[in-house]
Amino acid sequence: MTGSTSASADLASKYGYSEELVELLLQYFDADRLSSILSSLKRPAKWYSFRVNTLKIDPERLMSILIDEGVNVIQHPKIEEALLVEVEGPFEISGAEKVVVADKYAAESVMQGAQLYVPGVLTAVGVEPGDEVLVVDEFGHPVAVGTAVLSGAEMERRSSGLAVKITRSLFKCISLRELEAYSLGLIYEQSIPAMLTSLILGPSPGDVIVDMCAAPGGKTSHIAQLMGNSGRIIAFDNSKSRISKLVDNMRRLGVKNVVAIHGDARYIHKDHPNLKADKVLIDPPCSALGVRPKLYERKSRRDVISCANYQRQFFEPAVEVVKPGGVVVYSTCTLTAEENELVVEYALNNCPLELVDQEIYLGSEGLPLISKSALLQRFYPDVHGTPGYFIAKFVRI
Repeated sequence: MTGSTSASADLASKYGYSEELVELLLQYFDADRLSSILSSLKRPAKWYSFRVNTLKIDPERLMSILIDEGVNVIQHPKIEEALLVEVEGPFEISGAEKVVVADKYAAESVMQGAQLYVPGVLTAVGVEPGDEVLVVDEFGHPVAVGTAVLSGAEMERRSSGLAVKITRSLFKCISLRELEAYSLGLIYEQSIPAMLTSLILGPSPGDVIVDMCAAPGGKTSHIAQLMGNSGRIIAFDNSKSRISKLVDNMRRLGVKNVVAIHGDARYIHKDHPNLKADKVLIDPPCSALGVRPKLYERKSRRDVISCANYQRQFFEPAVEVVKPGGVVVYSTCTLTAEENELVVEYALNNCPLELVDQEIYLGSEGLPLISKSALLQRFYPDVHGTPGYFIAKFVRI
């Protein structure tokens, strides 16, 4: 067995990834660096971030309200609408004899203090209502302790409802939805790199902006507040349920300048031939390898390549609708070069686009795989304390 093969097998086993996915990442990061990245991804970020909706309230006023309510919140030093709350933990999780096994996404939420609901339960053998139970992921890693609300049989039979009331989790994170500020539309959960993406797009009052993969509306709503609810944002998404969620979010946040369209943005230049935009945001579905916390990852190399091929298809329509001299911003929440630098290379080789400087740099340069990689921006969980993320900014020539 070669050293490289041994490293990929060891890292795959240690972090719960497919060996082929680790081999793909080892093309760009050495084993020690990749281990550092994957280790950081297993934990939530140290700081939980959310955005102040400046259409309704200024950051200082909201900070004062939250502090009065007992929330220990601080303002981000570079992004004034970003507020941060420290994530507590890790705490020791032990003591319960009976076990409830949760699926990946439920376990990743529960480990931060969320309740465990029936759809997230895989097995709960011998559990009765009132039992103290240990919640684990599919690999047996403890994420929380709680009290069973239902019997194990009911958890496995029902399709909805609370299964386990969590009393102690591996980490403790603020629940935004329990705050009055959430119901009033004053806040939106969002990572720092995601907020930065909208700032780099540089929306101005009166602009026409196309958000190609908009739902559920985090960046759309941020762009709207940066435009002061003026101009027009055309928000596309190919999922009817996600567009419905976007509309709900715009209503809660008081956004008035968004036109939500259910449709495949890869064909907007054909479906909407008269549409012309000052700026276009491409934030397409990706392999999401930068999302944290990530207890393990089952995606394959094929999944990454499939995402990259899909992402490339947004650039032709983007350059068709954006005006000459207009801006196109591309972003993902993943780590692979195939979905980041190599998609940028494809765009530069096939579209009338030029890479340009990003006004705010809080991350690292892109991987040196293409010309002008220093104009790209990457975020790493082990370096920047954020999710893994990527941003590129182009101008239409």
